[in-house]
Amino acid sequence: MSEPYEDESFRDTIGTLDKEGKRKFIFPKKPHGKFYEYRKYVSYFLLLILIANPFIKVNGNQFMMFNVIERRFNIFGFTFWPQDFHLFVISMLVGVAFILLFTVVFGRIFCGWICPQTIFLELVFRRIEYWIDGDRGSQMRLDKQQWNAEKIRKRLLKWFIFFIISFLIANVFLAYLVGSDKLLLMIEEGPLQQSSNFISLLIFTGVFYFVFVWFREQVCIIVCPYGRLQGVLLDNKSINVAYDFVRGEKEAGRAKFKKNEDRALTGKGDCIDCNQCVNVCPMGIDIRNGTQLECTNCTACIDECDTIMESVNLPKGLIRYASEDEIEKKEPFKFTARMKGYSAVLVILIGILIGMLFLRNDVQASILRLPGQLFEHKGDKISNVFTYKLINKTIKDFDKIHFEILEPKGVIRSVGQKQISLKREAVAQGTFFIEIDQALLDGDKTQVKIGVYNDQVLLETTTTNFLGPRTFN
Repeated sequence: MSEPYEDESFRDTIGTLDKEGKRKFIFPKKPHGKFYEYRKYVSYFLLLILIANPFIKVNGNQFMMFNVIERRFNIFGFTFWPQDFHLFVISMLVGVAFILLFTVVFGRIFCGWICPQTIFLELVFRRIEYWIDGDRGSQMRLDKQQWNAEKIRKRLLKWFIFFIISFLIANVFLAYLVGSDKLLLMIEEGPLQQSSNFISLLIFTGVFYFVFVWFREQVCIIVCPYGRLQGVLLDNKSINVAYDFVRGEKEAGRAKFKKNEDRALTGKGDCIDCNQCVNVCPMGIDIRNGTQLECTNCTACIDECDTIMESVNLPKGLIRYASEDEIEKKEPFKFTARMKGYSAVLVILIGILIGMLFLRNDVQASILRLPGQLFEHKGDKISNVFTYKLINKTIKDFDKIHFEILEPKGVIRSVGQKQISLKREAVAQGTFFIEIDQALLDGDKTQVKIGVYNDQVLLETTTTNFLGPRTFN
């Protein structure tokens, strides 16, 4: 049997560059088959979710929003503020652990089935391209064709539709960043009244248009770090879109198909070297060379190979989801110690995140002594002035907020209104004095514990330092 992957020279180049280092555009054959149909269902479902998310409201809150400028984030209708950064960190760690586990087990299935870049490029833009320019052969002929009326008409039509789609994607993207209400307000008032948002919209449109018209698959190869991560995450037990080189090569290697030939007697492999798996690949690679950086596990080669195998009366599955050990050693999939370790870390992180979410206070309180101000004697009492900042993380109003000293005993004297009104998702700031009997102080710095109440309900407890006269022994 031929040794697989003897020639490794293909790893010195990428499919989107020619020998001179210039950009080589890929014209993949239009895929068809079982997996492609499944991908269409999954992709259009995910597209629906992606588009609908910023326009769905839960109790008046946008379902998903990542407003970096105002430092406000909505996730599943819950509002998160910069003070919840620890939750964001844990969430990111959960995401990283999930990706590690998913990649170790299933390879780059995320890239082929879930990644927005792949979904938009393969299931939206390329389908329009097939409709206007035709399949692989027609696209290659059109690319070499002189700029006549037909080519100009097709190019302008395609570029115009691509621009409209890029503009719509940019609108959705902007809705995630600034909020759907501001996006709708910009549409209502016009771009002149919302110039900053409109400029952002045009920039996003230009970026998406550049990516899907010209840059395309190079995003996965050059920009996205995930392809490089797979090199250290995958092993021989990871399930990938893989070519069965044992069956495909056999003793005599792959060979062209000959009618009425018994390939079992000749020792030829089941691969008939038709190159259709290469022609259909949107990354321009040969899956028969083994696992490669460019492969996104899109399954186009599986569908195409199965179609060819069926047409020449050979068993399907020459290219399939399988691990290298399954192909070479016929070993079934096993949940390895490495996978168990990642699973344990993931479960622990999810548990921590859930616990933090349940322990998250409705109101975040920050109380600090006013900088540059010393303490003041008021008879037997010492007085300090403090500033406070309250953040309402909920979608309900608090109308009777006040402060009480829990430890040590003391009195809070508000500057202005005694009870604070804190509206939903709002911030309240102000000043108050704390007076404590000097005999209860621990010297020049005493830690004071303060409770934040709404009427009689304790919302939050916080601590601050109280400055007093220095004592000498």
